[in-house]
Amino acid sequence: MNTITVHLQDSSGAVHTLQGRVGKSLMKEAVSGGVEAIAADCGGSMSCATCHVMVDLVWRDRLPPPDKDELAMLDMTAEPREAGSRLSCQIVLTPGLDGLRVRMPATQY
Repeated sequence: MNTITVHLQDSSGAVHTLQGRVGKSLMKEAVSGGVEAIAADCGGSMSCATCHVMVDLVWRDRLPPPDKDELAMLDMTAEPREAGSRLSCQIVLTPGLDGLRVRMPATQY
């Protein structure tokens, strides 16, 4: 499987469904798919928090836990951090994430 389906819900409730390439980050696929709610100012170098997403509960255990650097950047999100908060630049798409659902905050700034 070279692509998987991912669903990103924006703050208005609209769902953006994309075909993401396995091995790429959720952030890169969202940006290339035209999802404007993912700002990704640093381009995935994890030096900002403008690709913040909240992973739906049923998907959280399928992701590796965030490392200390990601946790530190999550302290800088524009909207309050939640239990499922992650940086989409740190979510690498795998076949096991086919159907992944995340919510995006109203603002990344």
